[in-house]
Amino acid sequence: MTVVTRDFSRILEEFKGGDAQASARLISLVYDDLHRLARAQLAGQGGDRTMGATALVHECYLRIRDSVADDVASKNHFFNLAARVMRQVLCDYARERLAEKRGSGAEHTGLDRVDTQLQQEACELIELDDLLGKLEIEHPKTARVFECRYFGGLSEQETADALGIGLRSAQREWNQARSWLSSRLAGA
Repeated sequence: MTVVTRDFSRILEEFKGGDAQASARLISLVYDDLHRLARAQLAGQGGDRTMGATALVHECYLRIRDSVADDVASKNHFFNLAARVMRQVLCDYARERLAEKRGSGAEHTGLDRVDTQLQQEACELIELDDLLGKLEIEHPKTARVFECRYFGGLSEQETADALGIGLRSAQREWNQARSWLSSRLAGA
């Protein structure tokens, strides 16, 4: 992350202390990094044609804004939380799209090729989210590493920093997560 930790910590404390302008300074400080993460995430999804990186960043920040004041302890914690929230936003969005495609009480119309591809991507994302929920139960740290890398778009080192673990541990957990998920997806 390009966010300077000292600046983040100072602004975070000002925000927690009730400084009305600190929220704007905080989002200004992290916006470029969140946007980079969102672009990487959407590119990894094959590029969602209806939700852009900016919309993902804005929804992510709106969802975590209150947590920042209450729960966030550091820059690394913030980006770990952002990765989790990006996952939730994308999965919620995919579920909404599938509900719309299944009718939601509306008259059924034929799907063209693009809609079919988007629906398939939404189904795959929901399946991955369901499997990741199972991985969280069995191996919480492994799931956190996967979430940071896949949904947050963090590098190995950024993931290690965000989770407060060593680089080798992050690499090991990443490989374990990919193996675990791959075996479950192959059996599906």
